[in-house]
Amino acid sequence: MNLLLPGIAAAFLLTFARVGVMMMLMPGLGEQTISARLRLSLALLVTLVLFPTVRPLLPATSGALAGPALIGVLFGEILIGLVLGLTVRMVLAALQTAGVVISQSLGLSYAMTVDPMTASQQVTLGNFLSLLGITLILATDLHHLALDAIGRSYMLLPPSNLPAFGDAAQLAIKAVARGFTLAIQISAPFIAFGILFNLGLGVLSRLMPQLQVFFVAVPASILIGMLILLASLGVVMGVFLDDLGRYLADFLGR
Repeated sequence: MNLLLPGIAAAFLLTFARVGVMMMLMPGLGEQTISARLRLSLALLVTLVLFPTVRPLLPATSGALAGPALIGVLFGEILIGLVLGLTVRMVLAALQTAGVVISQSLGLSYAMTVDPMTASQQVTLGNFLSLLGITLILATDLHHLALDAIGRSYMLLPPSNLPAFGDAAQLAIKAVARGFTLAIQISAPFIAFGILFNLGLGVLSRLMPQLQVFFVAVPASILIGMLILLASLGVVMGVFLDDLGRYLADFLGR
């Protein structure tokens, strides 16, 4: 029994390396506002659940994972967890990007607040959309799909010394492109409004040169833009949740 313990401990460590990194980056449960101790406890719990099914997939050397083989596989598992977790984060970052685009269209890019998830200053609308997105992810149980995707990731990328860097780079590029495309889709009504509104102001300034366009434009742009945001918020968040759900479903093979 004592001879088996080092092998079991090494296999558990390898499983925790991937699961722990992905849990720290998972939407909803991996936010900075959640206690690090709680996130660590959740990662250990998920590792215990997945360990019986993951252990047969782990490579072994001389009947136990030890020595240089352990270090190589451990580094590979951390890298795989980091790549997969960051790709999901890129899709989630679409809300913050959309908030920046919307703020610039409405003239609110100067309104900055501290983002509780990254502890850095971001535009207020981006923070609002990000927090709303996290809340809806938990409310609609999308984090369950994320947990299921962690288990299925072992079928997509089996444990090995190092993942293929070409495949990892391609996956990251696709995630960034998907997140940026989603951000533009979400902010498209506000981009169109900004173009039409500024075009109308240009015509108005030509017709009435004495009018102080700036003092009229800024309050009107903010008021109309907030009304558009209020009217389209449900559709915007529905598009985000649908796209995130499809992205997670790709890992599940659905």
